[in-house]
Amino acid sequence: MSALLRTLSNVGNLGIKELRSLWRDRLLLLFVIWAFSGALYTAAQSAPDRLHRAPIAVVDEDQSPLSGRIVSAFYPPTFMPPQTIGLQDMDPGMDAGRFTFAMDIPPNFQRDVLAGKAPAIQLNVDATQMSQAFIGANHIQAIALAEVAEFVQRERQTDTPTIDLALRMRFNPTLDDHWFMGVMELINNVTMLSIILTGAALIREREHGTIEHLLVLPLKPLEIMLAKVWSMGLVVWVATALALLLVLRGALAMPVTGSTALFMAGCALHLFATTSMGIYLGTVARSMPQLGLLMILVLLPLEMLSGGATPRESMPEMVQTLMLAAPTTHFVSFAQAILYRGADLSIVWPQFVAIAVIGVAFFAGALLRFRTAVSQMQT
Repeated sequence: MSALLRTLSNVGNLGIKELRSLWRDRLLLLFVIWAFSGALYTAAQSAPDRLHRAPIAVVDEDQSPLSGRIVSAFYPPTFMPPQTIGLQDMDPGMDAGRFTFAMDIPPNFQRDVLAGKAPAIQLNVDATQMSQAFIGANHIQAIALAEVAEFVQRERQTDTPTIDLALRMRFNPTLDDHWFMGVMELINNVTMLSIILTGAALIREREHGTIEHLLVLPLKPLEIMLAKVWSMGLVVWVATALALLLVLRGALAMPVTGSTALFMAGCALHLFATTSMGIYLGTVARSMPQLGLLMILVLLPLEMLSGGATPRESMPEMVQTLMLAAPTTHFVSFAQAILYRGADLSIVWPQFVAIAVIGVAFFAGALLRFRTAVSQMQT
């Protein structure tokens, strides 16, 4: 019993030492604060797959009621209020980057439409804005065609189909991509920071020469490793809770339908696995630049193939099978289920069990590697 209490005391004191070291490393601390505040908000607000206040200019050579209807159909927040320009201002404006889209409505456009002809509207697009150019061109075409059809028919008329498809948007009825982008950025930052902090904590011991001081103390490698895991995991866990409360639910007004406590419990399991991974990488890397290079090799597959950036069903079956061994795959799955769909433990328990098993395996591997590295230092 006394040995257990001594072990817990050593782990607690070493963990407090790690927290103090992080507090003195103000640059790394600032990076943690930014990753769970400004980075989340900017990532959610700057989603590349949607139009938001896209600048558009119109050359109205027809000056007809129909052309006026088309021009007035572009309004915020999708587009900025259309800027009426002359034909001679189109190319200079595009060259200067003042607007992304420039539409030219030709003369006699309304007359040709009513005569049954097929007049063409010229649309110039700044293709350096690649995502907005692709989405915006299709959006502008749909708006123009809808206004022409309504003008010709004098009122909206739709053919009644044989089968009526009733669409119901569940979990995100307004199709607000802020919610999705914010949660995915939070998940990515939890994984990234937990690995970086634990790996950097171990490398910092080596660079400052304090690892030798720890080795001469009556401490076990398990105690040193547990201290780094719980302390750095606690920092990320607290930052995640604050980001969920202040940024996602506060600034982004994301409705969390599920249990926040259940999500934070799963997050703790995920941190157990990723901090163990950080310890392993910290024993492999000899310096912070090496750790940075290893992070590129590790983080990209974890983030891109976990199901957050693209559905896992669209990946090759071999990749789907391999990524079941990654904690991020199960983290993304239960995070979306809890935060988006309000799932309870009866639904997400398989992901919890999978992360726990993966975490134990990573912890055992990291401990073995850490003991080997410690024995090499002692010899």
